[in-house]
Amino acid sequence: MAKWGEGDPRWIVEERADATNVNNWHWTERDATSWSSDKLRALLLGLSVQSEDGHCEVTEVSKVEGEASINNRKGKLIFFYEWSLKATWTGESKEGVKNTGTIEVPNLSDENDMEDLDISVSLNKDEPESSLSGLMRKLGVEKIREVLGSYVGFLKTEFTQGMILPTANGMAQTSSQSRAKLDQTRISSSSGSSSSAPVNTGVKIPTCKFSMKEKFLTSPADLYRVFLNQEMTTAFTHAPATVDGEKGGKFRLLEGNVFGEFTELVPDEKIVMKWRYNNWPSEHYATISLSIDEYI
Repeated sequence: MAKWGEGDPRWIVEERADATNVNNWHWTERDATSWSSDKLRALLLGLSVQSEDGHCEVTEVSKVEGEASINNRKGKLIFFYEWSLKATWTGESKEGVKNTGTIEVPNLSDENDMEDLDISVSLNKDEPESSLSGLMRKLGVEKIREVLGSYVGFLKTEFTQGMILPTANGMAQTSSQSRAKLDQTRISSSSGSSSSAPVNTGVKIPTCKFSMKEKFLTSPADLYRVFLNQEMTTAFTHAPATVDGEKGGKFRLLEGNVFGEFTELVPDEKIVMKWRYNNWPSEHYATISLSIDEYI
């Protein structure tokens, strides 16, 4: 039996305001396949190299097959990815001679180091060997290896944001020794004064604000009613809806998967609502402010 404050910190269950994955102990997984496919295409398409022999560029990414995922276990991220890639390159020499060929990467995987990556460059059938193919096999391969390495870097930084959940005080898990000192401090401070300020145990979650402008071929009054009239909302979303079109009124859309409340209403001009998906924690809402500018 461990003494107070000296147990394995991984077994100490810490309160979280959203009651989710305490201390990041449980296994969670995020599918990165779609994101990775888009990222790989964006990194490869338009890649170019140049020398005194001429200029070569990747003009098409014809094959991006594979999968990628990230797992979080005990606060540690584990990456899985395996891809087979194929692209087309074109080049033109200083003399105006043009060549076209292919690039193949069969083994972009978490099991292989970037130095061990197989990158083959070839000319299309019936095209003679030229200095351009040599340019692609040397500088082109180096550049491809570099951008594929950057994909792995983006996967481990850009895509993983938010996977390590904050603890109740918004900080990472502390050691057992520091936790014991913190507990002792809290005990002594609470015994010394009963009027001390309460500790804020809220969870810090990154948020953002963005704006969009759309044109609807209808009048402001009709657009306003689309959100406030139950029958029109049902027709607009093609799904059952419950709408109480008043300030403070509740709404439930898309067969109950989205629900919220109207917080501000200016007839035919403005609608402000807070909403959330039904699988979000109860205190997490998004806010939408819809301003109707003019009749088109």
